Amino acid sequence: MGSALRLSIQVTLTATIFAAVLGLILGRLLARREFLGKSLLETAVLLPLVLPPSVVGYYLLLGLGERNPLFSWTNVSLLFTWQGAAFASGVVALPLMVQASKAAIANVNPALENAARVLGAGEGEVFFRITLPLAKRGILAGVVLAAARAFGEFGATLMVAGSIPGRTQTVPLAIYDAVQAGRYGDANALVLLTTTLAFFSLLVVRQLERPRRPPNAIAPGTSPETGG
Repeated sequence: MGSALRLSIQVTLTATIFAAVLGLILGRLLARREFLGKSLLETAVLLPLVLPPSVVGYYLLLGLGERNPLFSWTNVSLLFTWQGAAFASGVVALPLMVQASKAAIANVNPALENAARVLGAGEGEVFFRITLPLAKRGILAGVVLAAARAFGEFGATLMVAGSIPGRTQTVPLAIYDAVQAGRYGDANALVLLTTTLAFFSLLVVRQLERPRRPPNAIAPGTSPETGG
C-alpha cells in the first residue's frame, strides 16, 4: 500500500508538470489567437474528457508501442513503466488544465497587455508580468484539478503501464487489486485517502474561483460609518 502511494505521488507530480506546462501554452494559444483549425485543435485536446479511459489508453498504447518511429530510433519504450503511467495520466489531465488556463487568460483585459506592448515590453515580458499575474488564480485552479485527475486516473494508466506492484501500480490500481483479492481493509483505507484528497482539491478550486473583494470593499450588510 505504501509503495502504491509513493508511486502515485511520483506519477502525479510528473503528470501535473507535463499538463501544466503544455496546458498553459495551449490555453494561451486558444485564448489569444485566431487561426485555421482552432476548433479542431480544441476539440482534439478535449477528447480525453469524453472518451472512455480505456480508449484513450488504447490510443496511447499504439502511439507508445514498437510501431512508433521514435521507438525504432531510440529503442526506448514507455510501456509498463512509471513514466508511461505519468504520461497517460498527464494526457487525461491535460483538458482540465487547458480549459482553466484558457478561461483565466481570456478574462484578462487585452488593453492592459496592449498598453505594456506600447511601452516597449516584449511578448514574453507581457505574459509573465501582466497576463500570468492577473490570471494566476484560474491557472492555479487548473493545476489543482489536473493533479487531482492525474492522481485518480485508472483506465488509461492500466492500458499503458499495467498494474505491477512496486513498479507501475498506483493507488487506483491498488484499490482494484485489493477488492479483487478481498483485502477490503486496504481498499477502504485507499478509498478514504483518495476521496479526502479529491474533496480538498475541489475545495481549493472553489476558493480560487471565488472573486476577490477589493481591499477597501465593504462587506454586505455593513455601513461605511459603523462597519457593522
